[in-house]
Amino acid sequence: MAEVNKKPNFFVRTGRNIAKWFREMKSELKKVVWPNGKQMVNNTLIVLASILVVGIIVCVFDFLAGKGLGLLRALFH
Repeated sequence: MAEVNKKPNFFVRTGRNIAKWFREMKSELKKVVWPNGKQMVNNTLIVLASILVVGIIVCVFDFLAGKGLGLLRALFH
């Protein structure tokens, strides 16, 4: 009787794939250059300033759009 090359069952394949994924993740994380404390603080301040600027722009646009719609409503009422 001839030997039949059978594919491993689902659980074996899944276990191998998960193990492979963790090995690859570990090797990729070794390549990451993590920021030092000064860079972290600097990047955090840049993000917070950006959020503040965008928030102000959105608030101004919202205020102006509200006033514009109020004027249109008063004009057509």
